[in-house]
Amino acid sequence: MTASTSPSRSAARPRAPDGLWFGKDLSTPEPIPEAAIERAVALMRSGRLHRYGEQGSGSAEASLLEQEYAAYAGSRYCVAVSSCGAAMFLALLALGVKPGDKVLTSTFTLAPVPGAIAHAGATAVLVETDADYLTDLADLERKAAGSGAKVLLLSHMRGHITDLRAVLDICGRHGVAVIEDCAHTMGARWDGKHTGTWGKVGCYSSQTYKHINSGEGGLLVTDDDDVAARAILMSGCYMMYDQHILKPDAAVFERWKYRTPNFSMRMSNLAAALLRPQIATLADRALRWNHIYATLVRELGHAAHLRFPRRPEKEEFVASSIQFTLDLSPAQIERFLSECDLRGLYIKWFGAPNPVAFTSNYEHWHYLDAKPDSPRSMGVLRQLLDLRTPLSLTDADCALIGKIVVAASAVASSAT
Repeated sequence: MTASTSPSRSAARPRAPDGLWFGKDLSTPEPIPEAAIERAVALMRSGRLHRYGEQGSGSAEASLLEQEYAAYAGSRYCVAVSSCGAAMFLALLALGVKPGDKVLTSTFTLAPVPGAIAHAGATAVLVETDADYLTDLADLERKAAGSGAKVLLLSHMRGHITDLRAVLDICGRHGVAVIEDCAHTMGARWDGKHTGTWGKVGCYSSQTYKHINSGEGGLLVTDDDDVAARAILMSGCYMMYDQHILKPDAAVFERWKYRTPNFSMRMSNLAAALLRPQIATLADRALRWNHIYATLVRELGHAAHLRFPRRPEKEEFVASSIQFTLDLSPAQIERFLSECDLRGLYIKWFGAPNPVAFTSNYEHWHYLDAKPDSPRSMGVLRQLLDLRTPLSLTDADCALIGKIVVAASAVASSAT
């Protein structure tokens, strides 16, 4: 395998001489819970898949999901939308971002984050990432003071949470509103408080590879009346905002309803029906994911040239994946990935010269208005490796992964 291609699934491909072989598909999710399947089937029998209806009684699945997720996260409002990318786009517009405005955002993130900024017609101003994969607070201070941006779209990328009290302190001093991208931190907390509830808006994902699964979907949370009303209108309520259980007063909608476009980004009742029973599983899933993470840290820790990020004490993370720094040259990392592939283990690399599947870096986003001035970030990303950790991984699987990484790093480090 090269850094620019996904791994082959062919059983006939070459294997390593040491006989180590993993071979599991790390992108295989857990099955949808039976309670969610039953709810979805009953909904399909009713035919009421759209969340809004001109007539009829009772609350839509999407509205019930909003109520239940807001209660879980500790937020006044929740708006269910079509994706986390849609939630970020709506959050930007709801905070008044206009074409040509500058928006601060993270260098360590995925393409939908700068994509939401581009969708809003704004310009991304990238903030450096430090060696622990967190937003560099000193660079945030400089760019919040000097860029003219009034919004920070902060990515808790791969579940790594920057000190949110420090972020809000910096942004508060410079009049910058904070949107949290929590696609990888549903259920996670900083200092006891849910991510997504620190800033003005929080955005979550229910895409298949996230913490709860509806195939595609997003949730926007906020305590702000105007943000909630604008998000409901922009998501596409067709003026049927009264059908939301959680909604601001009618006077708030009166301020916005004739000035707000419909972007048709609402969530379907079917997606919501799949998600509602999964909220109750989040605590158990967090325990299981974090056990896998701790086991992999122990097993991978035997490899040479490998370093894990420091995890702050106030960070209550949910580790649905694991990242590590491999202190090798790009050519040696290419060799490392090839050696892992020979042993049936697919590891992603954020420093790859070309974007691969779900992994890319800001040098690949040529639509950015200006060449990013982020040399420290690229130094971090060039050595950053990423491994998906499905809940199906056993302790024996983790031990085998550790042996493969140890063997692959030994071969790679001796290569020139």
